[in-house]
Amino acid sequence: MTKIKFGTDGWRAIIAKEFTVDNVARVSLGVAQWLTKNFDNPSVVIGHDCRYAGKMFAETAAKVLAGARVKVYLAKGFVSTPMVSLGVVKQSASLGIVITASHNPPSYNGYKLKGNFGGPLLPDQIQEVEDLIPDSHDLTLNKLTQSEVEYVDLETMYVEHAKENFDLDIINNSDLNLAYDPMFGAGKAAMPRLLPKIKSIHIDDNPGFHGTAPEPIHRNLQEFSTLIKDSGNIDCGLATDGDADRIGLYNKSGKFIDSHHLILLLIHYLVKYKGMSGKVVTAFSCSVKVAKICKYYGLDHETVKIGFKHIAAIMLKEDVLLGGEESGGIAIKGHIPERDGIWMGLVIWEYMAKTGKSLDELIKEVYDIVGEFAFERFDLHLEEAKKLSIVENCKNGVYTQFGDLFVERIETIDGFKYYFNEDSWVMIRPSGTEPVLRTYAEASTQKKALELLKKVHYTLLN
Repeated sequence: MTKIKFGTDGWRAIIAKEFTVDNVARVSLGVAQWLTKNFDNPSVVIGHDCRYAGKMFAETAAKVLAGARVKVYLAKGFVSTPMVSLGVVKQSASLGIVITASHNPPSYNGYKLKGNFGGPLLPDQIQEVEDLIPDSHDLTLNKLTQSEVEYVDLETMYVEHAKENFDLDIINNSDLNLAYDPMFGAGKAAMPRLLPKIKSIHIDDNPGFHGTAPEPIHRNLQEFSTLIKDSGNIDCGLATDGDADRIGLYNKSGKFIDSHHLILLLIHYLVKYKGMSGKVVTAFSCSVKVAKICKYYGLDHETVKIGFKHIAAIMLKEDVLLGGEESGGIAIKGHIPERDGIWMGLVIWEYMAKTGKSLDELIKEVYDIVGEFAFERFDLHLEEAKKLSIVENCKNGVYTQFGDLFVERIETIDGFKYYFNEDSWVMIRPSGTEPVLRTYAEASTQKKALELLKKVHYTLLN
């Protein structure tokens, strides 16, 4: 018997080791019990991404839930996480289930839960589900029949919803040459339907993601970056992760534009160009420039723990313009309270098409408000004992300087953030699931940010 725990964003495990049909059935029994406890006529939307055996695991969940007399809407083919979340809202369902391990390596699969509001199920409710997962089951899982579920085309539902919310004609009829890398993931069929002229790579079926974890960060997108750089005529490139809820972006020279810059670009566009307002909520690892642009535009700003569920909880209660994470998960007002890589890409491209400006020109507008900056992150793979020792030092206030840099103040919302001045900081945060220590740095230039990390690593490891 394996104890099943939901982490920051769902349950993840290695396929055929812990992520098995039996364990998916166990989780689904817990979900079924939670649904029947909390809803009079419960219903669920189920979808899977492009990973190995996604269809089999989704059908396993569907069989268990249908057997518990829960109404099941099962997606036709692979879908993104935002498609399931939107489907929950459109079908007025009680819950959404996505069989996905998101950006994790290809050996993993996972099980995400989505609330009836179209975003991550809230932490207290996830704990309730987790507590109901049985240690074993004695179900006989026969072949799924058409009468047990209602099949829904979530991708078409999503595409039509996007067409209602974006001026796709202005993008399609512009002079912009755009490129897309879905990283063999669940966005690969939808984007060409939205923007037929787009140049796409990695859209074939490859559940092993060509051996690369489908996380849209620069080191995993070298081929895409080179394609943009060598083409000489691609204005902007968008990448999304395995379940298409995270975004990566490239300018026309093939330079990676991180999520901190994207968050600032989106705030600037939504407020200045679209006249929108609302609170901004960002995770602890995000740039200090977010607070600066919020002050400039008179917006409330709140910093929360890392994990989009903390952002979604506020989006449900307050008027939130944008919620964003350092890892590329961003949500905006007017859509579901959910990270959505495709949606954010369309917002940026609509922005470029309407203004006739390049991505670099739009970033320059943001720099005119907040100043130039660069962000770097490096994960230290350490023995668990060394990792825990460093964390204890952080807790006990051991680090008062790194090299020749003296710490002015420390924040500890989720990890340890050491400020050297208002625009320059480093952050240390342990992974909760592996022997990894995450280190982050922000400074006025990339060179200075890398120098900060070098000084931090030397202090931590010596």
